[in-house]
Amino acid sequence: MAATRDVAFVDGVRTPFGKAGPKGIYAETRADDLIVKVIRELLRRHPGLPPERVDEVAVAATTQIGDQGLTIGRTAALLAGLPKSVPGFAIDRMCAGAMTAVTTTASGIAFGAYDVVIAGGVEHMGRHPMGEGVDPNPRIVADKLVDPTALVMGQTAENVHDRFPHLTKQRCDEYAARSQEKFADAVKTGKIGPELVPVAIRSTELGWGLATEDEPPRPGTTVETLATLKTPFRPHGRVTAGNAAGLNDGATGCVLAEVNTARELGLPVGMRLVGYSFAGVEPEVMGIGPVPATEQALSRFGLSISDIGLFEVNEAFAVQVLAFLDHFGIADDDPRVNPWGGAIACGHPLASSGVRLMTQLSRQFAERPDVRYGLTTMCIGIGMGGSVIWENPNWDGSK
Repeated sequence: MAATRDVAFVDGVRTPFGKAGPKGIYAETRADDLIVKVIRELLRRHPGLPPERVDEVAVAATTQIGDQGLTIGRTAALLAGLPKSVPGFAIDRMCAGAMTAVTTTASGIAFGAYDVVIAGGVEHMGRHPMGEGVDPNPRIVADKLVDPTALVMGQTAENVHDRFPHLTKQRCDEYAARSQEKFADAVKTGKIGPELVPVAIRSTELGWGLATEDEPPRPGTTVETLATLKTPFRPHGRVTAGNAAGLNDGATGCVLAEVNTARELGLPVGMRLVGYSFAGVEPEVMGIGPVPATEQALSRFGLSISDIGLFEVNEAFAVQVLAFLDHFGIADDDPRVNPWGGAIACGHPLASSGVRLMTQLSRQFAERPDVRYGLTTMCIGIGMGGSVIWENPNWDGSK
């Protein structure tokens, strides 16, 4: 048996994220064209990677229908101009689709089945709202396998509030305002931007244009403004459009490679994979999923939470991030957590978000030789969490 091999996260890119709906920047843009743009950009940025050396293309989408269907990993590979010899597949793990595309293909690299892969995700929530065309088995609710609220993500966030009443709406609004502020600062200082690939967009009303920046952020958001927003999931609730991620369109992608193959091809090593874990929780409180997933990952790889120097936590809902931080004794405003803001500001196109977290962590690692380990983690619909631990190749142990 061959020994397992080291896996490198080479580089990641993403489209600007748009607002879902008829007025969003991608209202008249196909989902598959978004992921094709990402794949082409990865190859453009790394001319040392011959297209025929790509061994697999894994693309996630939560709603695999229409222009997000038809084994989108394979069709996107063909549309992007990869040789017909390069296979591809589609993957679905709700919000953690791209994260699972990475962990699945990275496992293949570690095992020796692949040397180089492209993994990512796309979600066009304007064209394909979550759950479009699905037919959940009535026994799921009738047999009381899950609480009826489990299938409405905003209601699951309200349930997390119920379980942890000390996670007040005020704390969530303060967290959300900070996320907007950190993201705006990161854009101004050029931390957010280099990973974006401009996308040609079309509008019947406005003609052709170019998407070059995220549409969802609301810089200047204050706690006072957030306090006035409606609570759509429950009368007098705590979850609002301001302390949760919106409905968004966008695509992400990354190149993963076996470490020696990356060196052979002159590809950068942005991060090294340490390990990962997925865990299930009660579907009606899916937001707590990152807690057991992180505990499992840390314990499996002999680390503790204090070893993690940077956290990229997907901000589906502020309450879910705060539940994670509270569990591990981390302050709401700890500078290690989402230093460039998060999904509350920039958006969360479901299946694509995992690679956004990884791309940002990799770019932060480049600036932080004092940090050895980082974590990307997210809650997942229908009651799961996913956590991936990464090592910084720039770590200087003397510091």
